[in-house]
Amino acid sequence: MAQVTFEAKVSKKKLGINERLKIEFIMNQDGDNFTPPNFAGFNIVSGPSQSINRSWINGKSSFSKTYTYTLAPTRKGTLTIKNASIEVNGETYKTIPIKILVTDAVDKPLSNAEYEATENIHLVAEVSNTNPYFNEGITVTYKLYFKEINIGLRDLNLPKFNNFWSQEIQLGNTQARRGEYNGETYDYVVLKKTILYPQKTGKLYIEPMSAEISANIPTSKFNLFGRVYEKVNLPVTAARRTINVKPLPDNKPASFTGAVGKFEFDVLVNKNSLKAGEALEARVEVKGTGNLKLLDLPALSTPSALEVYDPERSEDVSVSGAGMKGKVANTYVIVPNYKGKYPIPSIRFTYFDLETASYKTVRSIEQVIDVFDGPTNNNAPTEVTENNNNNKQEVVGENQFRFISSQSSFTKINSSQFFKSTLFWTLLCLPFIILPIFLLVSKKRKKIANDVIRNRTRTADKLARKYLSTAKSNLANKDAFYESLHKSLHNYLKAKFAIETSEFSKDNIKELLHQKGVSNDIILNFIELISSCELARFTPASNDTMKQDYEKAARVINAIDKQIS
Repeated sequence: MAQVTFEAKVSKKKLGINERLKIEFIMNQDGDNFTPPNFAGFNIVSGPSQSINRSWINGKSSFSKTYTYTLAPTRKGTLTIKNASIEVNGETYKTIPIKILVTDAVDKPLSNAEYEATENIHLVAEVSNTNPYFNEGITVTYKLYFKEINIGLRDLNLPKFNNFWSQEIQLGNTQARRGEYNGETYDYVVLKKTILYPQKTGKLYIEPMSAEISANIPTSKFNLFGRVYEKVNLPVTAARRTINVKPLPDNKPASFTGAVGKFEFDVLVNKNSLKAGEALEARVEVKGTGNLKLLDLPALSTPSALEVYDPERSEDVSVSGAGMKGKVANTYVIVPNYKGKYPIPSIRFTYFDLETASYKTVRSIEQVIDVFDGPTNNNAPTEVTENNNNNKQEVVGENQFRFISSQSSFTKINSSQFFKSTLFWTLLCLPFIILPIFLLVSKKRKKIANDVIRNRTRTADKLARKYLSTAKSNLANKDAFYESLHKSLHNYLKAKFAIETSEFSKDNIKELLHQKGVSNDIILNFIELISSCELARFTPASNDTMKQDYEKAARVINAIDKQIS
């Protein structure tokens, strides 16, 4: 049998005489004959309300029973809430008295419902690491904690991550979960999760995120349908977080290009043997976990006799709470002009290993390219040079292309087989048949091209269907539908204006559309759609509602595209 605990907790120990105080008497085992204190100096506004919480976690059960009162002070000064008592298994347990300081009246006292909301709703920014290295990934998670209250999200103002490279992590299940906040059990939902890579050293700040919450607060009143609830709108803000970014050690090797994490490195070629004039690909690849999208890959080194084109960068990177994981590569196209054997020397790649807090260098394997057929270049230099983006190869010698045949033999065509044949007359008449058809088609196409309104409408319809196709396929799944719809709206703005809007607040989007000449009613409809997507994670939605939102999104995208085309 666990040890019995019985304690009293108050929401605050200092308050104005026109404010309210909540006190909870909590026990970890069920008891009898609960006797509250007399609450001298206070009036009981509501209570006692009783709640019981049972849980079973990892094979262990827990129990708590709580009696809650809301009190209003009747005089100023230091007031004492004396002990309460309870009987458990024949033994009497008492709480410790609590002293409360009551001051002059405050300017804006909260109502009972507002007070309950402020005590039971908290927006928190949780940071995985507040003391990272430069370019080390950290995760910031915004959680909304609430207890015994039905809530809804009215508005969400996203923070700006100045001096950080950031990417939002897509959230999966957005259902409420059970967690702990300040030692108490709460339900919570994750509003936003972002991976951050600091781009400066020293003290950096993650600015607050704010939201407006609607909450239904139970009151002490009842009617024919049961308990009466009071609805309040409450602004909540996550505190600003301070991040102390450590600089990387000064002993950086010359081959260090900014990689921070844990990586593997290699140079891969798709063929080692070929003819002169044929092309091969050399792939400089880094894979692992770390700041993959931010690092620079080392340049490929080759003999100057090989013609090397500018590399094409490719990325296959996934982003999660653990950071970036995947691979990035630069692919070079190489064309040898002469016969011979050409080495691709080993390349060094250095990264900062977070586990050992030290620099580590890995090398690729030297490879030899065998060009077995082609002209011989006796004048070409044999040394290896590093290929930069502006490196161009000179054409050496006038006989460079002598392996290409310049002599041809021709055979006379027997004209008697073609002249006045069926094919001859067909080809002769064909232009007179095609020309009228061509003129008719050209005239019709010109007419269609001159129909500006029709073309604009057709283009806008195609664009709307393109961006909303994923949302339409998810109409049977509420969470997936609104997530894809929200993404579609931002992708449309990103494609239309060539800017990243995923970090924009709704006010910034309003300003952007207004500057582009979009009418106010269309802007309002667009913002309402974004709000619907954000609120849908916390509120139910029927199939009819989702279909209406989909059709509304198609109309809005269509209207915007026609107004700014």
